[in-house]
Amino acid sequence: MILLQAQNITKNFGTKKLFSNVSFEIQDNSRIGLVGRNGVGKSTLLKIISDQESYNSGNIALKKDTNIGYLAQDSGLNNDSKIFDELEHVFDYLKAQEKKMRALEEKLANPNVDNYDDILKQYDQLQNTFRQENGYSYQSEIRSVLKGFGFDEDVWQDKISTLSGGERSRLAMAKMLLEHQDILLLDEPTNHLDINTVEWLESYLKGYKGALVIVSHDQYFLDKVVNEIVEINQHSSTHYSGNYTFYLQEKKKNQEVAWKHYEEQQAEIKRTEEYIQKNIVRASTTKMAQSRRKKLEHMDVLDRPGSDQGSVHFSFEIDKESGNDVLLVKDAAIGYDDRIMSEPINLDVKKGERVGIIGPNGIGKSTFLKSILGKIPMIKGTSQFGANVQVGYYDQNLKGLDPKKDVLHEIWDLYPRLDEQIIRKKLGAFLFSGDDVLKPVAGLSGGEKARLTLTKLSMEHDNFLIMDEPTNHLDIDSKEVLEDALKEFPGTVLFVSHDRYLLNTLANRIVDIGEHGSKIYLGDYDYYVEKTSDTPVVEETKKAPTVSEKKMEYQQSKEQQKQERKLRRQVEDLENQIAELEEKNAAIQKEMTKDENLTSYSKLADLQKELDENKAKQDEIEEEWTNKSIELEDFNS
Repeated sequence: MILLQAQNITKNFGTKKLFSNVSFEIQDNSRIGLVGRNGVGKSTLLKIISDQESYNSGNIALKKDTNIGYLAQDSGLNNDSKIFDELEHVFDYLKAQEKKMRALEEKLANPNVDNYDDILKQYDQLQNTFRQENGYSYQSEIRSVLKGFGFDEDVWQDKISTLSGGERSRLAMAKMLLEHQDILLLDEPTNHLDINTVEWLESYLKGYKGALVIVSHDQYFLDKVVNEIVEINQHSSTHYSGNYTFYLQEKKKNQEVAWKHYEEQQAEIKRTEEYIQKNIVRASTTKMAQSRRKKLEHMDVLDRPGSDQGSVHFSFEIDKESGNDVLLVKDAAIGYDDRIMSEPINLDVKKGERVGIIGPNGIGKSTFLKSILGKIPMIKGTSQFGANVQVGYYDQNLKGLDPKKDVLHEIWDLYPRLDEQIIRKKLGAFLFSGDDVLKPVAGLSGGEKARLTLTKLSMEHDNFLIMDEPTNHLDIDSKEVLEDALKEFPGTVLFVSHDRYLLNTLANRIVDIGEHGSKIYLGDYDYYVEKTSDTPVVEETKKAPTVSEKKMEYQQSKEQQKQERKLRRQVEDLENQIAELEEKNAAIQKEMTKDENLTSYSKLADLQKELDENKAKQDEIEEEWTNKSIELEDFNS
């Protein structure tokens, strides 16, 4: 059943077009991932769907009595309420039902009550509704959701005003999940969540009875939860029937096909224009050139395949190789002011490894990295770098930037001998171009600061990268470029991350840090899950066309190819006929200039008659060639 249908939605901010021609539908069981680069309008689209923002044109049809829940920061939270009480308010309607049931029970307890059968019938109906709406176990559901979002029982009576921003966001999401809306709109739901909480949320959402529309930069999360992708790109939308991995595969195929068609058409345009320039002034070929010009005028010129923004493109290089032993940590205890967060931690990193560090929030993963770098002293144990190790550090808090400088001088001041154009070119690779390089660092967004920090790191040419949550603040495209750059990096990488997609694609060793120290797993994230889970890891099924759909698509494609080949042969045959007639006419004209024919009236008349017949036939063929060429062009458009 269709709950919502959006058709050709357009949104402008002043004279600037954000997106247009965005169309999709939400079924009652939809699991949709909404993807696209930062700034294309994903969050704006969620606000439009939830009727919190207007749109310029198009149409949104919503099924009657359909409820929509939209996850906004601190949505609907009362600072003066206690945590458990705030979630319990969601079920006030069930409390009211329960109160009516108790009142009816009291009446039924009186044997002399009037209308006993009517009251009993009313009670049965109310009790049945109460049961169907989870009236007997809603408190259990509240407890389950609170624990799933990391709120232990000892804080349930704390006031919401005591919570941090991240905790408030988690509680807001918990409250909205309990409301059981028909359509749930989630904007970056995995922000502020550790891996265990994200995995709990995945499990919960898989069993959610309503529809889901999710904006997320967490590719692994999208792979696990959604089975449709709607991409906003070049101001419009494209729908893919599958999870995120399926979308990437199909998008790559589509891009390859788009580029092939674009390049073929550009080559054809160039050949046609060259032919027109050479032949338009020659009397014998003017009509042919005019026909080709007509074909160009009717051609639907394809746009150059691309995206709404430029792409980040960079790599990490090294000046010299390190020794085989890169880092050795023995029996480390980490923490602050003698408060031990984790011990013992042991780690031996070799050249070329990609080691991913995971663990719950607050366990000290960032503290561990800072202890290795000597920024925070270890409480116990030792840490030692190997020979020729040059360390580059990425701080998740992005504190390595000077807020008093602009983007250009943040880099140029470190490399004053480099020409300004070289600095600008390097910044351009990270999407800082034109006047963007004059922006003050203090005014940059989180994503811009992340890209600027990566710019600095890429210029240092260190052979050992220590990175703390490197994919935070980055959009999906930038994350994928970073993943590729780290895969190709000739040095060694040690990184802390909650990004399971990065852990799975990059890490060849997982270090799990807990209260009782470190445990090492010799594989990627999926291997870690397999070794620590009671149930086997099952690869997500990607939705693909059914056998009958594939057969139909194949047959349609085969028939289309057959028609296209037929048209192309006809066009080529007509071109050959025209070329043959042109050769014949040239030969006739040459024959007419010979001395023996110039003095013979009858011979000249015969040659002229043949020439006229050929030209009339050529006109007919050229007209047919023009029509067939236009038909072929329309067929391919």
